[in-house]
Formats: sequence, structure tokens, C-alpha cells
Amino acid sequence: MTEEFTVKTTPKIVVIGGGSGQPVILRGLKKFDADLTAVITVADDGGSSGTLRDYLNIVPPGDIRNVMATLSTLPQEIIDIFQYRFHENDEMLANHALGNLIIAAMAEKEHDIFAGVQLLTKFMGIQGHVYPVANEPLILHAKFKDGTELSGEAEITAAHKQIDHIWVTPQPDSVNEVAQAPSEVINAILNADVIVLGPGSLFTSILPNLVVPNVAEALKATRAKVVYIANIMTQKGETDDFSDADHLRALNKHVGDNVVDAVIMNTGIVPDDYIDWKKWNEVSHQVAFDPEEVRHEGAIPVLGDLLELRDDGAFHDGDIVAQLIMQIADAKEL
Repeated sequence: MTEEFTVKTTPKIVVIGGGSGQPVILRGLKKFDADLTAVITVADDGGSSGTLRDYLNIVPPGDIRNVMATLSTLPQEIIDIFQYRFHENDEMLANHALGNLIIAAMAEKEHDIFAGVQLLTKFMGIQGHVYPVANEPLILHAKFKDGTELSGEAEITAAHKQIDHIWVTPQPDSVNEVAQAPSEVINAILNADVIVLGPGSLFTSILPNLVVPNVAEALKATRAKVVYIANIMTQKGETDDFSDADHLRALNKHVGDNVVDAVIMNTGIVPDDYIDWKKWNEVSHQVAFDPEEVRHEGAIPVLGDLLELRDDGAFHDGDIVAQLIMQIADAKEL
């Protein structure tokens, strides 16, 4: 008599995005047995990241720093120092996060931002992998519905206008004619079990990764389950009146194929009187819930009350979302 044993493998999960949403999901996934890789946008050009980008010609470090802080296994006291931001009256250091300066120093020391980030992940005891989507800063471009165009993530966001499509290019002094992701990013996508897109600003945090040409091609070629985490709130001007299906259509359109297999969608209702609209002035209203249209677009709706109300705003509950992602990873098929 023989017995058959099922060997449960650790799923390889790649989380692609940027901004504040990516660390929320990674923090939830960190609690599970998963091989995590974060792929992070390098098109940010505002705040401390933008200043260091301009002065040192490196990829913007802010989103990389936040992901590193999330995935680090160092004591919280050390992570707090890494995340420390200088006061606005500290002259040349004003508003810079210490971690941004450390990442900039590592990039200069290694003569390569990607290599610098990989070395820093070892120092910080990172649980997983942290990959900038490109080894150089990229310029974000947008064409709006009214036919006008703008370049630069900060300017595009500040315009509060409805976007038709976006694209990225290397900086004028780059040796590359087109944006290109390192081989580590492409291999992570091709070898993943699950690829998670979002949550985050559709046109300025998620799509700048997906329109890098070899990233788009890898998403078309991968056998991984591609999952989009639908935003809870629309972004003023850019995605006003967007449903979760509208977000999905924009993702597939920019990649050039229906690559998304499942959409994790929030069923919780944001109370009308809860949001502090002055504090969270980039959001507009709750994303319209439309699972049937998501099915029509070729993706499976995965539903749950994902809502976490805090700080007078509406956010994803990272633990609940992580549980749903792990269920998708364990499923034999979608």
C-alpha cells in the first residue's frame, strides 16, 4: 500500500505598483508563507524623491524606501530611523527622509541603482525581493481626453484632468531609446504564480510599470494568475466616474491584451459623512461596483468587504486582501 502526499509549495507572488497602496498589501502578504517580489514605479518626480532624482540623476527612492521598510525584518526602532523625515526648517535636508538619502548613497557607491538597492535589501533583512521597474528614472507622459499633453508625474497629477492614455520614456540623456526593465523583473513576472496589480493611482502608480515595453510583453507571456486589486475611491479628475470595470479596461488597453484574470473588488460602503475631503483632496468618490461588467471584460470578480476606515479616509484592509490573494494562489484554476 502506498500513500500519496501533496507537497505544498511556497507561491511566488509579484506585487507591481507604487505609492501608499503597495506597502499595505505587502504588509498583509508578509504574514503568509510566500516568496514576495515588489516591482516599483520609477516615474515619481515630486517631493524628496523628485529633488534627489533631479540632483543625483537616480530613480526616485521614496516608493522603494516604503516597500523596504515594510518588508524589512529589522527591529521597528531601526525602521523608524530609516523612515525618519527631516523637519521643513532643516535647510538643505528639509523634508528629506533618511532612507531616501541612504538609497541615494547606495546607488552612488555601487554606481548602479539596481545593484545598490539589492545590497541594501541584504543589510535590512528584507523578506523577499525589491526591484525598481527600471534601472534609471523614467519620464511619465499623459494625453488627456481634451487632446492636451503633459509630462511629469507631479504635473499630471496636479492637472486633475481625465487621462486618455499614458506612456513612459527614458530621460533625454539616457543611453536607452526606450524604457526597459532589468532581467530580474522580467524573470520574476515570467516565473510567478500570482501577479498583483495595485491598489494605487491607476495612471501614476500602476500603469507606469505596465507600459514599460518588456514588462507588457512579459505580462502577456506569463502563466501566472494576474490579479488587479480595484481601488476603493476614484482619483479627482483622472478617474472620476470610473467603475472597477473601467479601471480594468484601462489596464488591459495599456498592456495591449486582456491579461487580468481576476479583480479583487470591495463590497463595503464608505459612509457619506466619513471622508475628510480637505485632508484627502486627491480622492473624489467611491468606485462604482460592477462585477457583471468585470466578467464581460474577461476577468473573475473576487468579492469581499475590504474596507478599513481610518484617519478620516477609506483604505484597503491589507490582511483581508492578502487572504484573498493567498486563496487565489492556492486555487488550482480561476
